[in-house]
Amino acid sequence: MIRSICIVGAGFAGLTSARVFKALGYEVTLYEKEADVGGVWSASRRYPGLTTQNTRTTYELSDFPMPSSYPEWPSGEQVQRYMQSYVDHYGFNDQVHLNSTVLATSFDADRNIWSVTTRGLTSEVKTKEFDYLIVGNGIFSLPSIPTYKGVESFVEAGGRICHTSEFTQREDARDQNVLVIGYGKSSCDVANAIQDIAASTNVVARSLIWKIPKMIANKLNYKHLFLSRMSEALFRYIHLRGADKFFHTLGNPIRKAMLNSVEFVVERQLGLKRLGLHPNMPLESIARSTVSLVSDDFYQNIEAGKIGIQKKAVITQLNGKQALLSNGETVPVDIIICGTGWQQVCPFLEQDIMDKVTDEVGNFRLFRSMIPVDVPRLAFNGYNSSFFSQLNCEVGALWLADYLNQGFQLPSSGEQNRDIDERLAWMQERTQGKHSKGTNIIPFSIHHIDELLEDMQMNVGRFTQLKQWLGALHPRVYGHILPALQKKYGRADRGQ
Repeated sequence: MIRSICIVGAGFAGLTSARVFKALGYEVTLYEKEADVGGVWSASRRYPGLTTQNTRTTYELSDFPMPSSYPEWPSGEQVQRYMQSYVDHYGFNDQVHLNSTVLATSFDADRNIWSVTTRGLTSEVKTKEFDYLIVGNGIFSLPSIPTYKGVESFVEAGGRICHTSEFTQREDARDQNVLVIGYGKSSCDVANAIQDIAASTNVVARSLIWKIPKMIANKLNYKHLFLSRMSEALFRYIHLRGADKFFHTLGNPIRKAMLNSVEFVVERQLGLKRLGLHPNMPLESIARSTVSLVSDDFYQNIEAGKIGIQKKAVITQLNGKQALLSNGETVPVDIIICGTGWQQVCPFLEQDIMDKVTDEVGNFRLFRSMIPVDVPRLAFNGYNSSFFSQLNCEVGALWLADYLNQGFQLPSSGEQNRDIDERLAWMQERTQGKHSKGTNIIPFSIHHIDELLEDMQMNVGRFTQLKQWLGALHPRVYGHILPALQKKYGRADRGQ
């Protein structure tokens, strides 16, 4: 019998797992290496200019609304405060152990027990046993920083190189020549936030991607176009059914016309051709990775010369405080800030476990992005990069709790492996290999939620789904699921 649950990480995945399992009567222990909850929103990782991609009402949890005083796009600090207030409200502070690094784990197959070794703030090392282990350290676990030729001379000259998540103080850029590497949201946010105090700000973009304004044509909130069931149907899912099938067969001309019209409006609104920043690929290509929201006034600052863009370029060499670029430019640099992605690592899992969890190229092989095949008493939550990361984590926790209570059965090992193989091949093809080690479900967040809830036979009704077609999804419509599970398992008095 499973009674005690160990959770690694206090981001949305860890916190929603703790909330759900505590509400269902389990003994929960959560370890977080940082000094606060929040994961990517922790104070230790918040870069200047950090805001949500989602609007406030689409980035809240189903049973805990964000404060109405928050702006439409909350800041990183506000999201972290919201997450701490979630812990406070549902009363599981005592189960959250901050400043606690998980050093190692081992599974005793004879006893079906996980041993988890941690180190706290005082450097004291402790080992505790649990019935089940949930890994919630997320897909943004280890910053990835490129190695540049001549970096030694740059550092010796007093230069600094760091990841966006490590650049947490805006004032560090004052009177400095800054190179920001990458063209994703974090890179553009940082460049935009420092352009008025830096001596110079240049964004080095190896490739250009589509950027989406918060307000399309300065009138329509982007959430209604990109955070709805209709928006997901515009991109080809692994299996086509219903309206999805129509849009990619008989309705394909309608689908293309819709995408082309949005592409036309966005290009004109942002002035991409005039600025020489058109990606030269269709808007549909955003399905390969993610929607990147435009930082406020980003393109105006480019046009005004406050932010320089080094297009289709990379750093070829650093020579002291000079950066030589592949486009032939040489620019002065004091700080290099890299928005160059992340590595997914679980250093606390033994190699034999990792060999079962991942394939030969490092893809995580997880059924429903949650369960490794034939690895007992281990699950992953939050290993599904999505538009609704917080809701995918919450529904993932609900799915896992229902499964552990035998509310449904998984397919056979062979069927799980075939499903995983199919999805990995599909991800590889549609993302051109940029699929976050097998965990990217963008832009199919709602499809993923549907699959989990259909396993549980607890999906929202047709009328609610129709409303999600016509406008943005609101997480609150899923707030009935945890009470339903409490009632189902006779634990309605728990978790408050």
